[in-house]
Amino acid sequence: MSDRLFPIVAQFSIAVAMAAGILMLSWVLGRKAARRGHTDLSPYECGLPPFDEARKRFSVKFYLVAMLFILFDIEVAYLFPWATVFRQLGTEGFWQMAIFIGVLLLGYLYILRRGALDWD
Repeated sequence: MSDRLFPIVAQFSIAVAMAAGILMLSWVLGRKAARRGHTDLSPYECGLPPFDEARKRFSVKFYLVAMLFILFDIEVAYLFPWATVFRQLGTEGFWQMAIFIGVLLLGYLYILRRGALDWD
């Protein structure tokens, strides 16, 4: 029983040690940064003082493109497991994936036609 549990206990111990080490390191380095002068903590933009508010609103297009990227990125991630067992699936698996890619292509063409990726 202990032979089977050793890898789990070892991985858990390493994860806890790394988390504690990172927290300790950030605490030590954070105290050094807090002792610096007030000017070191000011925002820096290429040597110029900030000229715009930091809480500026972004266009909805930015979020739309980000969501579409995530959507298509996750769907493309389904290609990796399919590619690993491609030979075992045969022609039926090929046509199923062809339909899946066709649906992806139709969705991509739809968002292109609707102008979701235009930055005007």
